[in-house]
Amino acid sequence: MKIVIAPDSFKGSLTATEAADAIEIGFRAVYPDAEYVKVPMADGGEGTVQSLVDATSGTIINQSVIGPMGDMVSGFFGILGDNRTAIVEMAAASGMHLVKPEERNIYLASSFGTGQLINAALDHGCDKLIIGLGGSATNDGGMGMMKALGAQFLGQGGAPLAPDVCALLQLAKIDLQFLDPRLSKTEIIVACDVNNPLCGENGSSRIYGPQKGATEDDIVVLDKALARYGDVLAINTGRNIAEKPGAGAAGGMGAALIGLIDAVVKPGVDLVIEIVDLAKSLVNTNLVITGEGRIDSQTARGKTPIGVAKIAKSYNLPVICIAGSVEDGADIIHQMGIDEIYSVIEGDYDLTEVLIEAGHKLTQAAQKIAKSLNL
Repeated sequence: MKIVIAPDSFKGSLTATEAADAIEIGFRAVYPDAEYVKVPMADGGEGTVQSLVDATSGTIINQSVIGPMGDMVSGFFGILGDNRTAIVEMAAASGMHLVKPEERNIYLASSFGTGQLINAALDHGCDKLIIGLGGSATNDGGMGMMKALGAQFLGQGGAPLAPDVCALLQLAKIDLQFLDPRLSKTEIIVACDVNNPLCGENGSSRIYGPQKGATEDDIVVLDKALARYGDVLAINTGRNIAEKPGAGAAGGMGAALIGLIDAVVKPGVDLVIEIVDLAKSLVNTNLVITGEGRIDSQTARGKTPIGVAKIAKSYNLPVICIAGSVEDGADIIHQMGIDEIYSVIEGDYDLTEVLIEAGHKLTQAAQKIAKSLNL
């Protein structure tokens, strides 16, 4: 029997590789003679760098950068096993987890550090960039990132704008004459698991602003700022970038990458599936196991378990999904290729304890599932 284990990371507790190891231990206790193939997965968000570096025998490069609120943070990016492709998670430099809740200021939060990571990857000689969007603390439309790469944001009369999202309300022109010339010679792919436009009811500010600390009044101002930004992008590019799917990802960074750097947007999980060659691993397989930290209604919107299930079903394979927790709305993923969903957490629990013992509890859950299958 051959079992393929292809989970995402369990956010805050286990990397995708650690999750796959824990699941294997549990199943091996019941099926010791099975062949196990572990394929660490991701969908473009947190954990994508580690998963792709692990899968391709690449390297993690640590890099100090300016964090969302202007302090220095320890960021990182990966160089894949081909030694020419860099993978950057914007969250590694501009992520929500880098800002204490009491210090969040969505007007001042900047994506500058993400631009610094891109510069560092180019300095290492990489001519292909994969930029994962997700988990941002920012709503600046990628303005900070673009400034780090040499773009200038100008108001009426040509005066440079302050590094404040509200300054976008006065944006008149984006000057790209000093943009890093290496970008035009680099293949740039955006790994994105959302399709939100830049503005409006489904835009960046409305959908993701509240989790970054934005009030209802803030959302109105932020959306107007990004709407102005979208108008100027249209003037700069001749295209309506603001309505492009994914333009609203990572606080509007998607719009900057699509419009100002001409990056190609791909669903994050599909890109990872391609790079790790999951299809090859599924040949002559009997069972596929996937999972992530939480399964809910959002999982259906292109998260790792759905991507894994989609390709597994093309081989007519049964798919089990193991999650840290299963929330309301999760049943919809049964319609998308997941045959069974199991939760590691049952009943009341202490979150701190669960995170500390995540690997052990995931192994226990996997062993319990394997025993049930064995019956």
